[in-house]
Amino acid sequence: MTTSSSEQGVSLGMPELPAPAYPDDVRARLETDAREIIARYPDSRSALLPLLHLVQSEEGHVTRTGMRFCADVLNLTTAEVTAVATFYTMYRRRPSGDYQVGVCTNTLCAVMGGDAIFEELQEHLGVGNGGTTEDGKVTLEHIECNAACDFAPVVMVNWEFFDNQTPASATRLVDDLRAGRPVEPTRGAPICTFKETARILAGFPDERDGAVEASGSAGPASLVGLRLARGEATHTRVVHPRDGGPHDQPKDRAVHEPSPSEHLSSHDAPQDTSASDPAHPAGPTAEEGE
Repeated sequence: MTTSSSEQGVSLGMPELPAPAYPDDVRARLETDAREIIARYPDSRSALLPLLHLVQSEEGHVTRTGMRFCADVLNLTTAEVTAVATFYTMYRRRPSGDYQVGVCTNTLCAVMGGDAIFEELQEHLGVGNGGTTEDGKVTLEHIECNAACDFAPVVMVNWEFFDNQTPASATRLVDDLRAGRPVEPTRGAPICTFKETARILAGFPDERDGAVEASGSAGPASLVGLRLARGEATHTRVVHPRDGGPHDQPKDRAVHEPSPSEHLSSHDAPQDTSASDPAHPAGPTAEEGE
């Protein structure tokens, strides 16, 4: 007796039907935005990346319909668009939450507590990597690097920084996001939804009051070396040797406490904590080699 391919669970490899088109009103609106984006580039093909952000702002992820739209307006094949959309991790391929919560688990953040944060959030939210909570509010993922090693461990919400985190502060952060309570990033513009963030990344202005002014720049820890190179006086936190040996800094030297002007997040963890080594918090030293 033989069994059919369907009974064996074997796919016959039937081709996928073409992606449906956007409704006429949606397509007309997106075409207007697309023309503005394409006009910025001497070669229309160069507009593909911001166009993918544009279609992502429509549905919260890059759908087959969105890729078909990009291909149509740029005179590309859907295969060419798909190759780009699947290469970059900032383009979502499936529905996701209003808030993308990314935990850095690269080397420095990991040893400073990033792995502990990610494990805690997975258990607390009941989702795995790339999973979205049932209420559709939060999508959790680990990120290889948030480019903010001097503030490790770092969590990002829709690409805005939340520095010096702990499992407790990160848990409070996601709870506030799900409850609709206001949260304030350490550096950068106020938090908006992922769709709104995608539209900004497509190159359209952030029209919220004060958002551009709040975007700021590098944080204080990133600028210590620059200030020292300029000969500017700076308050620093002294990090004593991990072996407990002598240190050439005066023992009564004041420990720097960040001021409100240093743009601390409403969810910053205490500066003297680290899941990996609570007794020796990380921080810049006063002089090279210390």
